[in-house]
Amino acid sequence: MRSQPAHLLQTLPHPCGYFEGRLARNLVLDPADPALPRHYALALRHGFRRAGGHIYRPYCGSCRACVPCRVPVREFMPDRSQRRCLRDNADLEIIDTDPGFTRERYALYRRYLRTRHAGGGMDEAAAQDFREFLSAPWSPTRFLEFRHQGNLLAVAVTDISPAGLSAVYTFFDPAEAHRGLGTRAILEQIEWARRLDVPHVYLGFWIAGHPKMHYKARFRPLQILEGDRWVARQADGRNQAP
Repeated sequence: MRSQPAHLLQTLPHPCGYFEGRLARNLVLDPADPALPRHYALALRHGFRRAGGHIYRPYCGSCRACVPCRVPVREFMPDRSQRRCLRDNADLEIIDTDPGFTRERYALYRRYLRTRHAGGGMDEAAAQDFREFLSAPWSPTRFLEFRHQGNLLAVAVTDISPAGLSAVYTFFDPAEAHRGLGTRAILEQIEWARRLDVPHVYLGFWIAGHPKMHYKARFRPLQILEGDRWVARQADGRNQAP
């Protein structure tokens, strides 16, 4: 018997997190649907991503700035700066762990938000915010911990599905920003996807010209979703079918 299609909901308008003065809306798979875990892989392929227990995609009327993007792991080759990032972080221990709240993780999360998202509404996250945002009871989530001499420097929240790995969120010690831990986390997720023999690492949404999104374009070849087709974004900004 074929499974029923997911039921889509639309959120009310809310302030856009990327462009001041704009309103945003999302399409959301019904979070009460018991089949949500089965829909997740297909939803990733259609440009959705997870935040807490919600699987969503921007749906903002005339604005189409947020574009789903992913890295085809078999074609990816690190560039010079990414190879340097690997060398600079060769002293880190990387541990695949169960998701969930710990005081150590929560303290790191709060330090990260206070530095990187000051005044953005997330910088005073409560313990319940940590629990509800990063994982869900049904989600296939793992926490990759990056440690130096036992000290926790970064956590890469990662979902595993047949469609690939989804880089849900990464937070790290602001005092160690020189290490490029966000880049190091994605490089590790790409290698992890290769070991699991899944085809892609989904990086959420990319916005052309936005300074917070520029780093994603450095993972080449980056594929973006145009309509119902994934196309390769070229270094010169042109797109072509993969």
